[in-house]
Amino acid sequence: MNTSPSSKALPHLDARLSAAAAFVRPGSTAADIGCDHGKLSAWLAGSERCPLVFACDLRPDPLAKAQRACAHLGEKVQFRLGSGLDVLQPGEAQDIIIAGMGAQTIMEILNAAPWVFDPAYNLVLVPATKHSLLRRWLAQRGFTLQGETLAHAAGRWYAVMNARYIADPHEPKGLWCLCGLVEGQPGAEEYRAQQLVKLKKYRRGLTAGPEAEAVDALIAEVEAGKWP
Repeated sequence: MNTSPSSKALPHLDARLSAAAAFVRPGSTAADIGCDHGKLSAWLAGSERCPLVFACDLRPDPLAKAQRACAHLGEKVQFRLGSGLDVLQPGEAQDIIIAGMGAQTIMEILNAAPWVFDPAYNLVLVPATKHSLLRRWLAQRGFTLQGETLAHAAGRWYAVMNARYIADPHEPKGLWCLCGLVEGQPGAEEYRAQQLVKLKKYRRGLTAGPEAEAVDALIAEVEAGKWP
C-alpha cells in the first residue's frame, strides 16, 4: 500500500478494511458507502492513494464520526448524507467501496444505481453476511470478480471482493458461489469450513426436492475437498 510523509497520521485498519483499501486503484476518486467511523476514508485520503474521497452514510451520527476522523484532511474528503449510491452523481467516483452491510443490502444498493453496470467502475464489496448470495448475484448480472481476499476480523472470516461489470451474465456453479477465488489463501480451509456449516444449516430448512438434491450434491463436493 502507499506510504507518504502523512502516513504517521493514518488510522489503523483491521484486516478487512486493509484488504478493501488494497483493491482501490491509486489515483482514483473513491466513494466509501456506509463509511461508519470514517477510518477507511481517512486512510485512503491520508495515504494519498486517492486525491478525493466521498465519505457517505445513511445516518447522521456515523457521518459525524467520519467528519471528526477526517477533519485534518480538509477538502480531500467530502461528506454525503443519504442512502446508498443516491448520494453520488454518475462519474463522480470511479472506485466504490461498500462494506459493513449484508449481501442483500449491497445488492439493493447496486440495483438502485444502474449506472454502475459499466466497466468504468471498480467495485470493492465487503458483505457481512451471505457471501455466496452476492457472488451469484454478481455473475447473474454480468459482473466478474477480478480478485478476492480473505480477511479475519472480530473473530470472523470476511471475503473482500473486487468486481467489475463485463456484460457477461451467467449462472455460476454452486461451488464457485460458495468459495469464490479464495483457494490457496491463508485461512481458505477455515473459510470453507465456515461456509459448509452455513450451507448445512440452509439444507436443514429445505424439504425434499430438486433444490435439496442440488444442495446435497454441493455439500458432497465441499466435503470431498473440491475447489471451484
